[in-house]
Amino acid sequence: MVDIGKGAGDKGTSDNPPLVVLENVNKHFGELHVLKDINLTIDQGEVVVIIGPSGGGKSTLCRSINRLEPIDGGTILIDGKKLPEEGRDLARLRADVGMVFQSFNLFAHKTILENVTLGPMKVRKVGKAEAEKHAMELLERVGIGTQAGKYPAQLSGGQQQRAAIARALAMKPKVMLFDEPTSALDPEMVKEVLDVMTDLAHEGMTMIVVTHEMGFARRAAQKVVFMAEGQIVEESTPDEFFTNARTDRARDFLSKILTH
Repeated sequence: MVDIGKGAGDKGTSDNPPLVVLENVNKHFGELHVLKDINLTIDQGEVVVIIGPSGGGKSTLCRSINRLEPIDGGTILIDGKKLPEEGRDLARLRADVGMVFQSFNLFAHKTILENVTLGPMKVRKVGKAEAEKHAMELLERVGIGTQAGKYPAQLSGGQQQRAAIARALAMKPKVMLFDEPTSALDPEMVKEVLDVMTDLAHEGMTMIVVTHEMGFARRAAQKVVFMAEGQIVEESTPDEFFTNARTDRARDFLSKILTH
């Protein structure tokens, strides 16, 4: 089994404090209050899926955890340390927080292997041979080892997204953030990416996933967080949420998406 990084481990206990903690987090875009007093705790090895209607603050919440979106109030802790505002401390933290975007964000002028080795060599100061060995293990792990010498434009969308996952894993992150990782993919490519993510979840990677894929939420999550209008409306296990949602807002959302 390929080393997926420091993030793999047991769920939080008294000996193992929560890996990610958000306390009273607020965020505005001008007059728009997009995150309203968000409180959320994610344990080591826990998979948290964030779902809800568009414009509810899901992606902003995800992006705030590695400070791609600065917050206006509250506190975010990663592995017990407050989220730095800028500089080298922030760069170090981002190395511990892997991010997979909707749009892949691979470097078009670099091969897939170069995309995956760049971070470890530049940020972690890993030697080229070691970085390439680990990168090839990860590319095999996500099912695209034969594509290592190709450029992103030569790969399908599903292959590019799996390369982006391998690139994030190459940094051996403590936690992985996925911001709607399948929404830009053709339907037949969605499964190949979700299968990789499900395997990661089962191996103990701490994951925060913004997605519209309810099957993945049911299959892989320990916790479902339902967001609407900038607030966490419900937080429960997948079984509880999908069979017995507590709020009218969540029941209305589920009635619309589960009948199509």
